[in-house]
Amino acid sequence: MTTSTRGAGKAPAVLVLEDGRTFRGRAYGAVGATFGEAVFSTGMTGYQETLTDPSYHRQVVVMTAPHVGNTGINDEDMESRKIWVSGYVVRDPARVPSNWRSTRTLDDELAAQGVVGISGIDTRALTRHLRERGAMRVGIFSGDAIQDDAALLARVQEAPQMTGADLSAEVATTEAYVVPAIGEKKFTVAAVDLGIKGMTPHRMAERGIEVHVLPATASVEDVYAVRPDGVFFSNGPGDPATADHPVSVMQGVLERGTPLFGICFGNQILGRALGFGTFKLKYGHRGINQPVQDRTTGKVEVTAHNHGFAVDAPLDKVSDTPYGRAEVSHVCLNDNVVEGLQLLDKPAFSVQYHPEAAAGPHDAAYLFDRFVSLMEGQRA
Repeated sequence: MTTSTRGAGKAPAVLVLEDGRTFRGRAYGAVGATFGEAVFSTGMTGYQETLTDPSYHRQVVVMTAPHVGNTGINDEDMESRKIWVSGYVVRDPARVPSNWRSTRTLDDELAAQGVVGISGIDTRALTRHLRERGAMRVGIFSGDAIQDDAALLARVQEAPQMTGADLSAEVATTEAYVVPAIGEKKFTVAAVDLGIKGMTPHRMAERGIEVHVLPATASVEDVYAVRPDGVFFSNGPGDPATADHPVSVMQGVLERGTPLFGICFGNQILGRALGFGTFKLKYGHRGINQPVQDRTTGKVEVTAHNHGFAVDAPLDKVSDTPYGRAEVSHVCLNDNVVEGLQLLDKPAFSVQYHPEAAAGPHDAAYLFDRFVSLMEGQRA
């Protein structure tokens, strides 16, 4: 990605998909060129949390909500240390933010962090195209980065694909750190950071858990050096088929029978650890309005998603694995994609979506209580 200073929405910009479809608009954020995988998010709110979610690393996010930037940017709602999206696509950016917590505009924040965006295009048409053709590589070019269409398309087609991308170590912490329990400490959890969001250890801390966040490269010995009551595997970017090291570490945890919880990428890691395959979805699930059924209770939840890969596990039967029986615990009601796994003979479970969702919804927050119950049962 190459960028220059803020475009102030004045410079011309063009978005080029790898199949040649082109959209022309105005620069938003930084001016320059950027590349990534084009995906769309259906959330009506929570754009700051989306931008700072490490799972969006190397993706260009198209917002289906037409008006973006209305509440500006603050310093409290960041999910990580920076904006991770490779590019940002909006239809009608807010001219003036209107929120008492806002300290600066979204346009200024994108420019300050060098994120190239585009505004003023038909995001409905772009979203329909991605739904029909699937997520694909894309480039955004503005200002002096604009060339003839053939040259721009060639640059997009030379960009790396998401399939086969091993990205978790690029976004994870390089040094272990501790998030202390809020109030009385009840448990210690080792959290393997594959792209963790800040709200996740906070949700655990609210429940009296001291969270030791470890790098993606942590070994089984590193995990157990903190003497954990439970082990957590976070969300993160990239293709789970490349995540051989986290899979190996999780298998070591499963062998010891320590209570285990995984979210998003962590769900895919559990799937692989149990012997299931993973596959790339046509256009993925991204947004905060996805219906999921918890098959263990029959309850339907509205949930927050951000995943382009899924676990290939049978929906209609209990499977035998090297670690005992396993079943699909949650399923997406839109397309029957696996949204959760649980072991029946060991204290381990995972979900594909985000129960920590800071911008909401909060239907799935009970899953952190389920993790606590597993640790209480193991202690008893």
